Amino acid sequence: MKITIISVGKIKEKFIQDGIKEYSKRLSRYCKLNLIEVNDEKAPEKLSVSQMQIVKDREGERILNKISLNSYVIALTIDGKTLSSEQLSYELDQLALGGNSDIIFVIGGSLGLSYDVLKRSDFKLSFSKMTFPHQLMKLILLEQIYRGFKILKGEPYHK
Repeated sequence: MKITIISVGKIKEKFIQDGIKEYSKRLSRYCKLNLIEVNDEKAPEKLSVSQMQIVKDREGERILNKISLNSYVIALTIDGKTLSSEQLSYELDQLALGGNSDIIFVIGGSLGLSYDVLKRSDFKLSFSKMTFPHQLMKLILLEQIYRGFKILKGEPYHK
């Protein structure tokens, strides 16, 4: 299985970089992992609604340019469906069994994802109704994907 995570912006905090590196190494036993970062759109702190939409659309174009036609796309969005770790594990297993071996998770920038990215997604996933920094979300997602593979294999870790 090939798993790609497309995220907006660079990870600046070393502790997050270290965590991402650790879970990427752990996941190498279970899947081919590809991490793609697209540039975030530079914008002033205070934006109008239309300016926010422009930022999301520009970031969305960069994201969509990295997605192939045959990929199964899971967009992380606060309005998505919440799953337990076991349910996420099951969903990944079902995707693989159904022939979807190229899975892309998409993490938007600080303003979220564009309409076009959400429209292209096959599944919308929410980790919580809370808002998390998008840089930290990549680390949380990697940990949950790793946990999911451990659950699937019946290996200790997830309890």
